[in-house]
Order: sequence, then structure tokens, then C-alpha cells
Amino acid sequence: MIIFTTNLGDIEITLDFDKAPVSAKNFLKYCQDGFFEGTIFHRVIKGFMIQGGGFTVDMDEKPTRAAIVNEANRGLKNIRGSIAMARTDAPHSATGQFFINLADNSFLDHTATTNAGWGYAVFGQVTNGMDVVTKIGRAKTTSKGDHDDVPREAIIIEKVTINL
Repeated sequence: MIIFTTNLGDIEITLDFDKAPVSAKNFLKYCQDGFFEGTIFHRVIKGFMIQGGGFTVDMDEKPTRAAIVNEANRGLKNIRGSIAMARTDAPHSATGQFFINLADNSFLDHTATTNAGWGYAVFGQVTNGMDVVTKIGRAKTTSKGDHDDVPREAIIIEKVTINL
């Protein structure tokens, strides 16, 4: 279990090493390295998802390790409370950014091994703190530089605790 202590409360996440071993190990390594501490939830779309893991409060993007293989084809679904790897339009481009689904988002699930069908790899589930996730999902947002849907007041991951 991973606990994100944010300035709005704690979010507990259980990783699925069986169905998404590459993504879960990648996320755990970023946690072990302290990468997420001091990062923000930089993209919040009400009723859809909250995204974090890549930017500081000043909207400086943190350097990451190499991209990982997309495991969206391993059966886990983008349901409310699931955590998945964020990526670019390229299917196998996920690095450190992640998102937590605020709703059942089946359109993000794997449907085919094409660019359009690859989907977004779920690798865990919020097991406690969905009230905090919901609160983050209601944040008022604005645009900052090239980024839209940025919370007006920074929502910071202050500490990461690993209990495996």
C-alpha cells in the first residue's frame, strides 16, 4: 500500500503487481525515490479524473526515467477509484505521471492494439481516501502557461509512505 499525504488529506493506494507488474513496479520505484514528494495534482477535470506525478508547484516538469510498456491489455478497468498511467498519444509513452479515475471511464480501457485502441493502463486502486480524491476533483481550475485544468490552489503531494 502507498499513502499519499496531500495538503487536503491522505490517499491510500493498493498496487496490482499480478495484473500490471511493469506499471506497479514503475510507480513503486518513483515512490521509493521520493519523486512524487512536492509534486502537485496539475490536471483536474470534474467528473472525470485527477492527474499528478509530473509537475512542481511552479509548474516545472520533473525529469523522468524511460517510458514503460502499456499494460492496458491485461484486464484491469478504468473504474472509479482506479489509478492508471498517464501518457501521450503514443501508447507506450507512460513514465511517472498517473491519474485517478473519478468515474467509470470505460472509454479509456484497452480495445485493440492500435494507437486509438491501446487505452490507459490501470495498475492499482484507491482503498481509502476517496473522499480526498473527490475533494480534489471539485477544485476550481484555471490555465497556467500551456496547461489547462490546473487547480487554482496547489494540491500538493507532501509525503509518500510505503507499506508493503
